[in-house]
Amino acid sequence: MAKWVANAVLDGALQVISGANRMVATTGQPADYAAALAGRLAETAISLADFSLQAGIGQGRQILVAAKSAVPVVAQGLADHVALLDDVGSRLLYVTTCPAQNLPGGGTVNFASWSVEIGAPV
Repeated sequence: MAKWVANAVLDGALQVISGANRMVATTGQPADYAAALAGRLAETAISLADFSLQAGIGQGRQILVAAKSAVPVVAQGLADHVALLDDVGSRLLYVTTCPAQNLPGGGTVNFASWSVEIGAPV
């Protein structure tokens, strides 16, 4: 018997991610919300308009996170992770890696668009 899941089920998980209201760059993977806040090197506000649900590259669904430019650097350091935070619920929702980049204090950085994909069951 084949396995199947409705797009609405996959979208439901991805929609939790779209509840993020802040995107931060960090050094290393933060363990939780507090660590992401304490270790943020650059940050920008995001909203539901910065997310787009769509078909995945494979047989699944994905949510595209919009690019952000001229994001203020709040602390100097080596950024190698990007985290999505829900400040209302004090939750760390998603963390991914990014190309390592030294961020100078007081400067800005650009976040390229990226996506999170959930595959169909196998």
